[in-house]
Amino acid sequence: MSSLPQKKQILIVDDNQDIRLLLAQVLEEEYIYTIWLAKNGVEAIAQATQVHPDLILLDMSLPGMSGWEVVTHLRSLADLAQTPIVAVTASVSLLDQERALTLGCTKHLGKPFDLTVLLETIASLL
Repeated sequence: MSSLPQKKQILIVDDNQDIRLLLAQVLEEEYIYTIWLAKNGVEAIAQATQVHPDLILLDMSLPGMSGWEVVTHLRSLADLAQTPIVAVTASVSLLDQERALTLGCTKHLGKPFDLTVLLETIASLL
């Protein structure tokens, strides 16, 4: 008797509720992901350290603690240092893309994002 594969856990971090809910709805429709939500950097770190998600979708422009600071903090934690982090942000300049990758993001996707590209990116990282 074989067991079903365990769902991959994804943490969605965005201060915009509409984007959080859209991403959650799209990913839950895939039936292979368990979704966790955070609306700011402090919640993101708390969720990530508690849940240890398989992947993090992170807005870089967050109130209080920015996404840039969240990445730096998460990369300093041994158990989250290798977790794929996808920067999903309106900061789309080449400089912002390079900064995201240099700080430790695995990928950078600009907003507005193409859902197909987003799903393909997630699938390739998991």
